[in-house]
Amino acid sequence: MLTKNEVIQTLNGLIETCKDGQEGFWTAADGISNPTIRQAFLDYSKQRSLFAGDLQNLVHQIGGTPETGGSASAAFRRGWVNIKEAVIGKNEQNVLKECIFAEDIAVSTFRNALEKGLPPDITLVVRTQFDHIREGHDRVRNLKIVVSEPTGQNEAA
Repeated sequence: MLTKNEVIQTLNGLIETCKDGQEGFWTAADGISNPTIRQAFLDYSKQRSLFAGDLQNLVHQIGGTPETGGSASAAFRRGWVNIKEAVIGKNEQNVLKECIFAEDIAVSTFRNALEKGLPPDITLVVRTQFDHIREGHDRVRNLKIVVSEPTGQNEAA
């Protein structure tokens, strides 16, 4: 079982991941012309904000100080910075590619947290968020395929 400080540190890492995703999806939405995909990214941004808030509440409940900002992780930050560059270049394929890269890291971060042996009540919250993040990751992967179809059918459900 993790110590209280290790639980807080793990949760704060997840908060950073969610905050990065919140900002990254918001930025990515600006680089997508397809209204369905754009809305999906805005929805993921809001979802990540809510997830961060839930995790911050957990940190408060166990007596810690929650993170309020994004990650210092170079790889994660690079993924979302590359999204900004793709948005500026108006390259939807690159926006989606960078979203997938960043989501790969988010899935891995949540998976690693779950493997640490968090307390059961915290595991329940993190597992639920992880499941939603994995679903989002898979959907973003499918969006990349839809946007690249030569038929011009780039509407996603």
